[in-house]
Amino acid sequence: MKTNILISIVGPTAIGKTALSIKLARTFRTEILSADSRQFYKEIPIGTAAPNKKELAAAPHHFIQNRSIEEDYSVGDYEREAIKKLEELFKAHQVLILVGGSGLYIKSLIEGLDNFPEIEQEIREQLNDRLLNEGLEVLKTELEQLDPEYYNKIDNNNPHRVIRALEVCIGSGNTFTSYLNQPKPIRNFKTISIGLSADREEIYERINRRVDIMMDEGLLEEAQTLYPKRRLNALNTVGYKELFSFFEGRIDLETAVEQIKMNSRRYAKRQLTWFRKNENTTWFNYKTPFSDIEDFIKTEIQEKYS
Repeated sequence: MKTNILISIVGPTAIGKTALSIKLARTFRTEILSADSRQFYKEIPIGTAAPNKKELAAAPHHFIQNRSIEEDYSVGDYEREAIKKLEELFKAHQVLILVGGSGLYIKSLIEGLDNFPEIEQEIREQLNDRLLNEGLEVLKTELEQLDPEYYNKIDNNNPHRVIRALEVCIGSGNTFTSYLNQPKPIRNFKTISIGLSADREEIYERINRRVDIMMDEGLLEEAQTLYPKRRLNALNTVGYKELFSFFEGRIDLETAVEQIKMNSRRYAKRQLTWFRKNENTTWFNYKTPFSDIEDFIKTEIQEKYS
């Protein structure tokens, strides 16, 4: 019986994960699943650096621009849908590709999520309103009081994480921590995890250049059309919230662009911190010849799973 193989490609934003995933998909004649939580949304292709038409045509992709920012879509929803898609695709392919920079979404697919209770949508909406009106520091203080253990464990400058933990604490009456580390499901595939990285200066330079390209491609206009919907959770993200501040007259455009670059660099740093916790990931410099990465993967499959 053949072993199903999931090749997971991780790394910071703008490092070249999309290009590598397409090359590997063509090598193994297979398909790609995205685990980039921002690229799910069809209304924000520029600000999320979603694969372009040429890249999408180079290999079959799934979970790219398949949702609307109007929809409430959680990591739990993604896990259920992506596992179902994997089961379907593994009937035709022994090897599949997973690519993206959203660590929790990758973890949900490979390891499974902790089992949290259903929370009323109204609680999240109230917390999002409070984020806009009262600011993140007030919510952080509340989380520290309700669940100090989780507060000290997470990146508490990430509003999505803070709001998610708060809504569970408020909606369930229990701490977010109490739902962690429960038994995980058994997956019907083995994972080969590949990481792409570079020196910090190179990563930052690539991010800065990508933001400039986004602006040239129309990020300002994209954000302008979305401004009336700025309260949506999907738009509370780098590239949009800075431009929304510009539209509101709180900062000038040059400052907004510099803040996008700065916040993207901070995001890349957090991504690397998350991904480097996985001791099973084999890291390559982003300039590594494709043939070296291809040979490594083929050898892994041959020696461990054949």
